[in-house]
Amino acid sequence: MKKVLAVIPARSGSKSVPHKNIRLMNGKPMLAYSIEHGKQSKYINRIILSTDSEKYAEIGREYGCEVPFLRPAEYATDTSLDIDVFYHCLRYLEETEGYIPDAVVQLRPTYPIRNVGDIDAMVELLFNSPEADSVRSIAPAKEIAYKMWRKGEDGKITPLLTDIPEAYNYPRQELPEIYYQNACIDVARGRTILEQHSMSGKTILGYEMSKNFDIDTEEEFQRAEQYLKLSMGSKRFVFDIDGVIAKLEPGLDYAKSEPNEAMIKAINQLYNMGNEIIIFTARGYVTGKDWEQVTKSQFEQWGLKYHELHFGKPNADYYIDDKMLDMKLLLELMEGW
Repeated sequence: MKKVLAVIPARSGSKSVPHKNIRLMNGKPMLAYSIEHGKQSKYINRIILSTDSEKYAEIGREYGCEVPFLRPAEYATDTSLDIDVFYHCLRYLEETEGYIPDAVVQLRPTYPIRNVGDIDAMVELLFNSPEADSVRSIAPAKEIAYKMWRKGEDGKITPLLTDIPEAYNYPRQELPEIYYQNACIDVARGRTILEQHSMSGKTILGYEMSKNFDIDTEEEFQRAEQYLKLSMGSKRFVFDIDGVIAKLEPGLDYAKSEPNEAMIKAINQLYNMGNEIIIFTARGYVTGKDWEQVTKSQFEQWGLKYHELHFGKPNADYYIDDKMLDMKLLLELMEGW
């Protein structure tokens, strides 16, 4: 059996969100989620928390994680490098136990939301690629690196990337897609860390992800907690149709309505998570016309998943509710920000 070690690096200091690694998120310390992800993996067979805090260590042990040492202070600063943390951990295990892992998985505690299948897929990718030293999770960059510049002290700017001459003058559609490392999961061979003193080595494979739930600000913390609550299911959601599930039809001829595909996808995700979906509409409230069969046919055609459909909602200019969830926020949460 391959020895696959997960290391969760959780130092006690954090300036952006104080003590974010142990802050309660939906009733659980944030680092506990990464421990659970490691336990759910079919390949990880050992999990270690690297921390400089005895308080953090106690929480790690409570959730079933090994804490064989406290990290030295020089490796627990704002400027500490991952390699220093991981080399210290692996050297400690080698010297005290003779243990050298075949693969090391970095699970940062700032990612309380992960697809465990991604962990296993990345471990498999490393083991099935003898030439690779490591695998890193990446995501498409929203900003165009070919249109980024460095600015010198003299005020002159030079392009960040130069492999395509004057790429900064190209339309964005003609430029290659750029990826950034999203820090969700890193997998490296144990010998890459110990022998090359590197977290990545010379040959790095990329594993593409579409979602990103890293926590670095208070706003991101709140969004991640909201997503976790939604993903647990058992919540009741009430949706309007026109302007939400369907695009607005000015003439009130709802037979001509077109679907809002992004919102339908989000609602279906909520449905699949085990939430209850109620549709409450004002269709026919003003005219008295019965739109039930047209509406049901549209939902079937659009592939909308729901539990109940109700007519008779008052036709108002504004609705005010203390449980309102902004449409834009819901779409962002379901898309992974």
